[in-house]
Amino acid sequence: MRLTVLGGCGAWPEAGQACSGYLVEHDGFRLLVDLGYATLPRLLERVSVDQVDAVFISHGHPDHCADVNPLLRARALRDDPPAPLPVYALPGALDAVLALDRPGMLDAAYVLHEFTAGSRLDIGPFRAQTRLLPHWVPNAGVRLAAGDRVLAYTGDSGPSPDVVELARDADLLLAEATYVDEVPEDSQGYQSSARQAGRQAADAGAGHLLLTHLRPGTDPAAARAAAADEYDGQVAVATTGLILDLP
Repeated sequence: MRLTVLGGCGAWPEAGQACSGYLVEHDGFRLLVDLGYATLPRLLERVSVDQVDAVFISHGHPDHCADVNPLLRARALRDDPPAPLPVYALPGALDAVLALDRPGMLDAAYVLHEFTAGSRLDIGPFRAQTRLLPHWVPNAGVRLAAGDRVLAYTGDSGPSPDVVELARDADLLLAEATYVDEVPEDSQGYQSSARQAGRQAADAGAGHLLLTHLRPGTDPAAARAAAADEYDGQVAVATTGLILDLP
């Protein structure tokens, strides 16, 4: 299983970066997990739009799904449009993005599979277990298994025992870490810090920890250090272009 980071910024993209978006590949199947602001140009540096096999969206905030619109436009408006793209999302999560164009314009470009958090999904070679994790809007964390490798992704989530269960013995935990240490009072329970992500990775027994969704301006080294205080495994920060092959 290979993970390519298209973007890892939280809220808005820094110069030269992009918001949350990840390309996960196994046995030639290409799954996009989230597709936030500025991720499509990063994707197109690697593959063409017709080479994407499916999309999974954790929740409806635009820094996780805004570039679904240009992805579908690029598929729908070509002379030889590919087959409809399977898109997996919670009910209503993509309503705003799919309403950006005139009615019907993108209908032939995708097939929307709405699921309930907690559902198990088969997406190509991936066995996906979803779990509702705490955020301001419904957010589905996902545990992707293929072959004997497991990647767990939180979307955006406050700290929760459900994150630990989602990541139990995973090879890689891709965890939201908007803040380094202290989460502001108005965001507590809805977003996490790098320190909390490290603690949860340790509790889960995850093999590696990849911090993502850092707020622009955050010092990556400080985030890594805070997570490493709680977690003895390898810690990295998701930046555009990072590629990880799950061992």
